[in-house]
Amino acid sequence: MPEKVNEKTVFSLLEVMRSIQKTLEGRYTSSFWVKAEMNKLNHYSHSGHCYPELVEKREGKVIAQIRSILWKEDYKLIDKRFQQVLNEPLRDGIKILFAARITFDPVYGLTLRITDIDPAYTLGDLEREKQETLMQLKQEGLFGRNKMLSLPLLPQRIAVISVETSKGYADFLRVIDHNPWGYRFFHLLFPALLQGEKAVASIRSQLKRIQKVKHHFDVVALVRGGGGDIGLSCYNSYLLSREIALFPLPVITGIGHATNETVAEMIAFQNAITPTKIGEYLLQRFHNFAVPLRQAEEKIAERAARLLREEKTAFLSLAKYFRSVSRNRLNRYDHELYGQTATLLQQSRFRLQREKEQQAAAMSGIRRNVALFRQHQSGALEALQRIVTNLDPVNVLRRGYSITRLNGRSVKAQEQVKEGDILETQLFDGGLTSKVTAIRKTDDDE
Repeated sequence: MPEKVNEKTVFSLLEVMRSIQKTLEGRYTSSFWVKAEMNKLNHYSHSGHCYPELVEKREGKVIAQIRSILWKEDYKLIDKRFQQVLNEPLRDGIKILFAARITFDPVYGLTLRITDIDPAYTLGDLEREKQETLMQLKQEGLFGRNKMLSLPLLPQRIAVISVETSKGYADFLRVIDHNPWGYRFFHLLFPALLQGEKAVASIRSQLKRIQKVKHHFDVVALVRGGGGDIGLSCYNSYLLSREIALFPLPVITGIGHATNETVAEMIAFQNAITPTKIGEYLLQRFHNFAVPLRQAEEKIAERAARLLREEKTAFLSLAKYFRSVSRNRLNRYDHELYGQTATLLQQSRFRLQREKEQQAAAMSGIRRNVALFRQHQSGALEALQRIVTNLDPVNVLRRGYSITRLNGRSVKAQEQVKEGDILETQLFDGGLTSKVTAIRKTDDDE
């Protein structure tokens, strides 16, 4: 009851809260449907209860906000239906149509107690988000952008975006690392969250990291597995899809679901249902190169063997023909050589005989010429002998000539001597010594 304080009617806070509680309970006697955005689910795992934070936005601004409560048992049933209908759990950031009752507690204040949520409404909102993303990408000309890139003939260097403990990641590595053909791959993990409200930011962050070292890789593989169709709405995000569309390397996806293809998969260079299929796709690229190469190798080997056989046969045939021609040619040359040898011997004998006769005739002529020459030279020699004999100093002296010497040297001209010189004169039968007393010149000197 109120009390009087200084002539004022005063209510306690509890009385006011109970009055409000009674008024609301009298006014809102049944549940009703409300649409809002669940900004935060606020699920507490230890109790199992949720305390969703509900908002309504207009042009990006919050125009209404209230706290709500979702008891454990109701949450379990609603979350199960969400996963069955949306392939998504109940989570932050989705728009919901929910049934609620207004409750008011003097301590905790006004709260909406959620008793049911219609997953069909949220499904339509998610589908609308997907279609809006597709439309915006097409309007910007980005929808087929990544598909226009060229994948290397042998994509060996793979940047993998996944969770290290993911079963899908393990399946992907098993396929490419243990393939029976021995194809070799280099791969590097860029770990990221693959579902939930933080998945978009996490995947985009790793894409930006890869872009900085893009020259080290041929392709990016976005690999997720083990989660079925649950938690795929993040792959309809415009921001993530745009990042993939504009990425400078081909992006291939294997996010492990069989229905309701996401935008990220649509705009990726190549998409497969599972990580295993993505691994098989890469192996097939190697097959497409290796099989024709192996067939070409076999064909080359086969043709080479056939050519060798044909060339060997042709060579043996040619060798046989060569032996036959050579034998015939040698036999003919033997006969020719024998005939030429006989002719040469005959001609040589004839030539030797003729040369002997010519030599004998020449020797006879030489002998005659030598005899005549000797006779002629003998007469000339005798004449020379007579001249030499006549010119002998002894014979010259005998004919009345003498030799005058001065100091042992013959005197040939009167200029060689002077008065007073002692001269020696040699005669045939002796000699004279004389002294020059006078020098007389002949008339020619004068």
